[in-house]
Amino acid sequence: MTKSSSNAMWGGRFASGPDAIMEAINASIGFDKRMARQDIDGSRAHASMLAAQGIIRDTDAGAIREGLLTVLSEIETGSFEYSAALEDIHMNVEARLKEIVGEPAGRLHTARSRNDQVATDFKLWVRDQLDAAEGAILSLIGGLLDQAEAGADWVMPGFTHLQTAQPVTWGHHMMAYVEMLRRDLSRVRDARVRMNESPLGAAALAGTSFPIDRDATAQALGFDRPSANSLDAVSDRDFALEFLSTASICAVHLSRLAEELVIWSSAQFRFVTLSDRFSTGSSIMPQKKNPDAAELIRAKIGRIFGANTALMIVMKGLPLAYSKDMQEDKEQVFDAADNWMLALAAMDGMVRDMTANRESLAAAAGSGFSTATDLADWCVRALNMPFRDAHHVTGSLVALAEKEGCDLPDLSLEQLQSVCAEITQDVFSVLSVEASVASRTSYGGTAPVQVRAQVTRWREILA
Repeated sequence: MTKSSSNAMWGGRFASGPDAIMEAINASIGFDKRMARQDIDGSRAHASMLAAQGIIRDTDAGAIREGLLTVLSEIETGSFEYSAALEDIHMNVEARLKEIVGEPAGRLHTARSRNDQVATDFKLWVRDQLDAAEGAILSLIGGLLDQAEAGADWVMPGFTHLQTAQPVTWGHHMMAYVEMLRRDLSRVRDARVRMNESPLGAAALAGTSFPIDRDATAQALGFDRPSANSLDAVSDRDFALEFLSTASICAVHLSRLAEELVIWSSAQFRFVTLSDRFSTGSSIMPQKKNPDAAELIRAKIGRIFGANTALMIVMKGLPLAYSKDMQEDKEQVFDAADNWMLALAAMDGMVRDMTANRESLAAAAGSGFSTATDLADWCVRALNMPFRDAHHVTGSLVALAEKEGCDLPDLSLEQLQSVCAEITQDVFSVLSVEASVASRTSYGGTAPVQVRAQVTRWREILA
C-alpha cells in the first residue's frame, strides 16, 4: 500500500502520507483485525439501512453486502492481505471492498464515522465474549456440582487462617465455589444487558444530517436500542471497563480455587489427585507431579487485573468525545479475554478430572480439635451453660487433650468431668466429625442433607 493510497483514505486534508514512525504508532491492524466479523456485520447492517432509507441505491447496497461477505470469506480462509498503511480493520475491509465492487464501496461510509463504527464493532466483540464467558462459567458450575454431589457426605477440615476450624463436607466446599460463580454469572448477564445499546449512527460525535434509522441498525445487530446521546456513544468505554471488572472478580475466584488445588495436591495434604492431563513432571526429580495448570491460572489472573487497571488509567483523563488514546483499549481487553477464557477452561478440566481422596480428607477432618465448637454448643444446650463459660470449659479440655497427646473424642468421661463435673456420656454424640457435620442443618450449612438440597436446586436452575 503506497503513501498516496493511504492518504486517500484520509481525504484531501494531508499533502503527504505518514512517515514510518507515525504509521507504526498509529496502526492498530495488528490487533483489531480480531473484530473483522463484527466490523463486517455492522457494515452490512448499515448498508441495508441506508438503502431502506433511500440514502443509497438498493443495487449499491446489494453489491456492498455481497462484497463484504466475500471479504469475510477471505479473512476466514486466511487469504486476506492486511496492510498496516491502512491503519485498522475498518480501512482494510473498505479498501478490499472497493477492489471487489468498485464505486459502490465509497457509499458505505455515508452517515457514519470510524468513531461510531469502532465503538459498535468493539461492543459487538465484547458482547460475544460475555456470551462465551457465560457458557464457560455454567460449564464450570456443572463440574463443581458433580464433585459436590459425589462428596456430599465426605468429611474434611474447614479452615480459617489455614488452620483447622470445624469439620465440613467436600460437597459443601465445592458448593462454596458454585455460589461465587453464581455471582460472576450474574455480573456477566447484568453487564451484557447494560452494554446492549448501539452506538452506530452517532457518527463522529454529533449525529448526522442524513435521515438514518438507528432503531433498524440496532435491531439488526441484536442491540436493545440505539444509544441516546451521540457524544457519549462514541466516547463510552464503560462496557469494556465493566467487562474487565467482571473478569477480574471472576478471576479472583478462579485464583483462590487454583491456590487450594495447589495446596491440596501436595504430599503434605493429599486431599486431591489431579489428572495427568493437568499436571507436569520434573526434569530432575522423577517423583514429582506438579500442579502446573493451577499455578498458571493463578499467575495469568495478574494479566487480567493489569488490563483492568491499564484501561482505567487510559480513560480517566479523556475529555469528550473520541481521542486516539482509546485505540489502546482493545489490546488490554483482548488479552484479558483470552486469559479469562483459558483460565475458565483449564479450571473446568481440572475440576472434572480431579479425584478427592476421601480417606485423607477424613483423617484431616478429625485433627486439630475440629469439634471443639460442637463441645461448647453441647454445654450450652445440655447444661444450660452461658456460651462464654462453655467456651472456657472447652478451651480447658483442648489443653488437656493436647497434654495427653490425643483429640477430644479420645478423652474419657472421667477426664472430661475433671474439668466440668456436669458433663455426661451424651457428650460423645457430638464429638465425632460425622456427627458435627450432620448437625449443621441450618440453611446453607454443611450437613449432607443441606448440600444435596443445594445441588438439587442448582440442577433445576441449570435445567
